[in-house]
Amino acid sequence: MKRYLDDRVATDLQAKMVVLTGPRQVGKTTLARQLIAQFEQAQYLNWDVVADRAVLQRQSWSPRARLLVMDEIHKMPDWKGWLKGVVDGRPDGHALLVTGSARMDTFRQGGESLAGRYFALRLHPISVREWCEQQGATPADALTWLIERGGFPEPCLADDPAQAARWRQQYFTDLVREDVLEFSRINEIGAMRLFVGLLRERVGSPLSLASIARDLAVSPITLKRYLDILQALYIVFTVQPWHHNIARAILQMPKIYFFDNGLVRGDDGIRFENAVATMLLKHVHFLNDTQGLSLGLHTIRTKDGAEVDFVLSAGRRPTHLIECKLTDPTPHRALSSFASRFPDTQAVQLVRDLRQEEQRGAVRITGAAGWLAALSA
Repeated sequence: MKRYLDDRVATDLQAKMVVLTGPRQVGKTTLARQLIAQFEQAQYLNWDVVADRAVLQRQSWSPRARLLVMDEIHKMPDWKGWLKGVVDGRPDGHALLVTGSARMDTFRQGGESLAGRYFALRLHPISVREWCEQQGATPADALTWLIERGGFPEPCLADDPAQAARWRQQYFTDLVREDVLEFSRINEIGAMRLFVGLLRERVGSPLSLASIARDLAVSPITLKRYLDILQALYIVFTVQPWHHNIARAILQMPKIYFFDNGLVRGDDGIRFENAVATMLLKHVHFLNDTQGLSLGLHTIRTKDGAEVDFVLSAGRRPTHLIECKLTDPTPHRALSSFASRFPDTQAVQLVRDLRQEEQRGAVRITGAAGWLAALSA
């Protein structure tokens, strides 16, 4: 399946090294192998494969390779300094693609800087827009399918629901047992598994680490480290509250969402909200990575509990206020209130099952599927 970043990666490789990150099994290796087919000489090396690791450590890959793909290289000690030497010493006209299932800016930050030597791209799960473009589906059918299956290629393309469910069960087990263990101690795996289980039931709600810490009998500092690991491995992401004062925003409780919609435990409304969150984040990351913009995804709430699900921002200015509803076309009171406070923003109420679009004052009541299909990626 052709992915939305295929052409962008190919173009960027003509200018610099490309660092492609994203969740495990989101399609990075498939993208790389499809790209390899476009080169007369290319080589793929994975740090997790013992034979490939030896080649990487010796730097004995083929000098004729016009494209060299290095997967999971961030697991190498002092990988930044090592990679800087590889980049600076490669012949002209030789493309270098580095892929990984962890945010490379988070762990092992010491050593040499790679500033100015690469383009960074983040590959996300399949969205409504991407599914429509690749499968010819209608936006409504695409949204229904993605809420049920999630946007990861294998369960999304599976022939039957049981096959998708088996993939997800194994995926979750491997994430906690293998990937998380890379950044934590083996005796913490049990607590980490319980923590992830609790997060699956708290999607879309303000996240209080202090409350969860009491339930798990661990310190909030430990849970903060666990959360950092889960975010670094693209398992979850947090949506921070919007406030014109950034310092105050950080002190408020964020909301938690999963990259894989299939991991969410909740009713249809929660699963719908999580799906919208993943597609909004994909939209933001795509524009930031490919156009150098400074967009952000937030939530907004007041001390008395008035809340709007999502805020899109450009720099320090909110551009969109977005509320998610399954069937209710009545303008959300908090959305109308915030729309009056931010008159230059677009206030949108996304309704999954909507009979008629309307403009009610400052609030646009619109079908979720069509609106999501119009996002940038």
